[in-house]
Amino acid sequence: MIPVAKPLIGEEEINAITEVMRSGNIAEGEGVKAFETAFAGYIGTSYAVAVNSGTAALHVALLAHNIKEKDEVITTPFTFIASANSVLFTGARPVFADIEEESFNIDPESIVEKITARTRAIIPVHLYGQAADMKSIMKIAEDYNLAVIEDACQAHGATYGGKMAGSFGTGAFSFYPTKNMTTGEGGMITTNDKNVAERSRMIRSHGSKQRYYHEMLGFNLRMTDIAAAIGSVQLGKLEGFNEARIKNAEYLSSRLSKIKGLRVPSVGESRRHVFHQYTIRLKGGSAVRDNVASLLNKRGIGTGIYYPLPVHRQPFYKKSGCNYSLPVSERAAEEVLSLPVHPAVSRSDLDSIAGALKEILTG
Repeated sequence: MIPVAKPLIGEEEINAITEVMRSGNIAEGEGVKAFETAFAGYIGTSYAVAVNSGTAALHVALLAHNIKEKDEVITTPFTFIASANSVLFTGARPVFADIEEESFNIDPESIVEKITARTRAIIPVHLYGQAADMKSIMKIAEDYNLAVIEDACQAHGATYGGKMAGSFGTGAFSFYPTKNMTTGEGGMITTNDKNVAERSRMIRSHGSKQRYYHEMLGFNLRMTDIAAAIGSVQLGKLEGFNEARIKNAEYLSSRLSKIKGLRVPSVGESRRHVFHQYTIRLKGGSAVRDNVASLLNKRGIGTGIYYPLPVHRQPFYKKSGCNYSLPVSERAAEEVLSLPVHPAVSRSDLDSIAGALKEILTG
């Protein structure tokens, strides 16, 4: 089976874990600080704050920006549910804007349509490893005095206009095993705002700057030195991983672009797409897509559907009174299918994927 995602863990990561375990200092410590400094340097921000998941990064970032009950935060419904749930965790209300047809990212025009007197922030999601239209989004944020919390959980190393995703506003990253780099579980907040960084550090650690002195309500959302040791090694490999993904995606697109009924991923102008997922669209709706996925799986080719049901159509959100019509997101959910392009995929694997799709779709 060619898996749709695969973490690449080598001897360097194993040795780094062993070193931490032998030191006896396995909770948050100097290893976390070193990882934070290195990650901030890579993204190009003044500060980075490590937490224990991407969801925690989003939640803490929102709280650090003082998002609270009765506030509204605009985001996309075509994403993993954590993007919206993190807003609910603060007591605020997520408001959904539709997406762009080509990029799958939030549509700036739809954002403007959703702004009200209660809007306090925008969460653009850099979906599949491609940055959203940050020039337009930052202009909207400036015009309406809104915070921008970038959900960059799938976009480690993606750029817009040469600038890293996660460096425009406040960034939130995930290091889940299937991401472009991993710490096992973990997350990171990136920012140039000293106050946001300080508040984030307090919120992740029971609201304290000094141990046993608590100035605000906080949580236990810290990263361990074990996770940070893995992350520091993985960060050093990230550019190589990303280049392999980009090359694999380019090759697969060259093989698939002429197959009828299939649309390959597009890369927007001034963007570096790092292909956390390589996502095609198949005409004919979910029945066609699901059949193609099943036939590929029978041929030993893993696939993924990210995401089969937009957040605003999820049972919990519908029960909570969410009643939107977002046609671009709804159509995308019926047509998307992700294929393997991660660094462990070989040229032979890519040929097998392309050949299988051609056979399935053209007979």
